[in-house]
Amino acid sequence: MNIWGLTQEEIQTVLEPFHVPSYRAKQIHRAMYQERKTDFGEMTNLPKELRGRLKDTLTIERPSVLDLRRSSDGRTAKFLLGFSDGATVESVLMRQPYGNSICVSTQDGCSMGCVFCASTLHGLSRNLTRGEILAEAYVIDDYLREQGEKIDTCVLMGTGEPLMNYENVVGFLRMMHEKEIFGMSYRSFTLSTSGIVPGILRLAEEGLPVSLSLSLHAPNQELREKIMPIARKYALPEVIAATKAYAKKTGRRVTYEYILIAGVNDGLEEAKELSRLVSGQLASVNLIPLNPVAEAGLKRPGLESIEAFSAYLSKQHIPVTVRREMGTDIDAACGQLRNAYRRGR
Repeated sequence: MNIWGLTQEEIQTVLEPFHVPSYRAKQIHRAMYQERKTDFGEMTNLPKELRGRLKDTLTIERPSVLDLRRSSDGRTAKFLLGFSDGATVESVLMRQPYGNSICVSTQDGCSMGCVFCASTLHGLSRNLTRGEILAEAYVIDDYLREQGEKIDTCVLMGTGEPLMNYENVVGFLRMMHEKEIFGMSYRSFTLSTSGIVPGILRLAEEGLPVSLSLSLHAPNQELREKIMPIARKYALPEVIAATKAYAKKTGRRVTYEYILIAGVNDGLEEAKELSRLVSGQLASVNLIPLNPVAEAGLKRPGLESIEAFSAYLSKQHIPVTVRREMGTDIDAACGQLRNAYRRGR
């Protein structure tokens, strides 16, 4: 049994057949998450006989790094991680002006089917466990520690739909918040969803003030259905009502992510529709020029179109940013490195 990703209480339950004092669970918890030990033999605060028994029965497994690519400007590093069952996921380190941000995946593959995204090309293999998502953070933090740095913020924007893996994602957030693990404020997290309405409303009631980011990408229902199949299940008015409810409940500004695709959603008419849709909300818009996926056949708009779209929203007093590109030379967009690995395997 792999105990990586278990809470102290869960470790204590696992230890019951060993008939040891309850404080042993705390010692093992500390050894795994603070001292970063993955071998019971190295836990010298445990009796030698117990270490042997634990090693015969339990494991502490973290993923292996299958590939690591660093951008030429040194600001981005992308990790391809492999798990024992063959699952592969991507995790990204982004050195931002405000600190080191990591982007973690929540599923091996994705079932949302968005036409512009490489993560969906092979569908969904499985959900990641709470511990596997946590391991992504540890792999990157170990990398940063070697350079005297640490993780400052975390975005759940990698491969997968976080709210379709709800329990494991919330469990991950709670573990990252634990003082004995990373001790990160919930306000340091941003969760991105394609619009899973029940999940948005449920998350609003968790008491976890994480920032919510909605993958919007179209200002009307008809266009959204064409590029995001999930829109057929959760209509745009329903999704917007849920994001408004989230902002009201948590007091956190919602970010609407909008990938600009040439000739699809980057025109002045779409800018006008988007402005009307988000006007008056506790929200901002993050424009993302498309990072083309060869299989999709879609194109990135020119700089003039990007600037015109952004300028129109600004004139309507909509808070708007254009995402800075990071890691384009290392397949940093969601799913690209994983797909390259699958093709070559």
